[in-house]
Amino acid sequence: MLIIDGHLDLSWNALQWNRDLTQSTYTIRGRERDNPGKGRAQNTVALPEMRQGRIAVCFATLLARATGHKRDHLDFNSQAQAHGIAKGQLAYYRALEAEGVIRLIGDSKSLRRHIDEWERWESDSADTNATPPLGFVISMESADAIREPAQLEAWRDAGLRLLGPAHYGPGRYGGGTGSELGLSELGAPLLREMKRLNLLLDLSHLTDSAFWQSVKLYDGPVLASHNNCRALVPHQRQFSDEQLKLIIERDGVIGAAFDIWMLQPGFTRGGSNKSVFIDTVIDHIDHVCQLAGNSRHAAIGSDLDGGFGREQSPADLDTIADLQQMPGKLSARGYSGDDIKNILHGNWLRLLYDAWGD
Repeated sequence: MLIIDGHLDLSWNALQWNRDLTQSTYTIRGRERDNPGKGRAQNTVALPEMRQGRIAVCFATLLARATGHKRDHLDFNSQAQAHGIAKGQLAYYRALEAEGVIRLIGDSKSLRRHIDEWERWESDSADTNATPPLGFVISMESADAIREPAQLEAWRDAGLRLLGPAHYGPGRYGGGTGSELGLSELGAPLLREMKRLNLLLDLSHLTDSAFWQSVKLYDGPVLASHNNCRALVPHQRQFSDEQLKLIIERDGVIGAAFDIWMLQPGFTRGGSNKSVFIDTVIDHIDHVCQLAGNSRHAAIGSDLDGGFGREQSPADLDTIADLQQMPGKLSARGYSGDDIKNILHGNWLRLLYDAWGD
């Protein structure tokens, strides 16, 4: 079954971690065998495995912070550096598109044409060596790369379609994970400009304060691209039932993430993944469905390449291709065929079509 993944940090992996994503995950693991560091030689995402896993579309991020809390290859000493890094990441996607490997999607017409092509491929041959190009919708995780709200239109014209204002720490536009800050002085003008330009608001990583301020200021389409449920894993990074219900009421979508620290209460980085499985992710999907009373608001936002690898992924997942286990696992939980299609791709499609004009 076709899948849409609501969150993958592909350009960050390619450029900041120097991974050739046109090669298989296994080739990349071999090349990194002697590389020290978390997640090295453990990667789970590359373009061949995305094709194998029928990941027809993903929300592909631009990711560069400038919070003052320096972290190599992620958090830079100045806003100008973050801006340049994000521009380079966008150029990487454009280079892949020029090579015919991917297709950048930014409107309903191109999305519908792309999905039709993948559905024909799936019904006619399903030869993973001859899939259509992978579809990328450009997202930005942390708006630090945007110098000022007035610059947002240029980013939109360059391809940006979804924006999460914050990531970790004190972002330029508001507080992210690990802080208690609300929106900054630039936050409200950014949200107003997002609404004018019809950019979707990704609420992931916002603090509770910034979350509630944002949804009051912005009445456009919302999502949580990669978020799990605080009721199951108590932590600021997850969303409370109240927050999830707000997204549901706004006809938004919540993508379940596969990072173990978002799946196992009390998990510490470097701990064992032996008690966490893909079924654990489905617990969070099911929780969203129970809150909603239907399957219209739960989806996948795997974040499988978010700075970790197999060591911090469900124990029964080797690569992103293993997302194809999910139809059977959802069926075993009693989900109908239509429900499974909603969760694996239909809900993300509905959100985009509604936002872009069906």
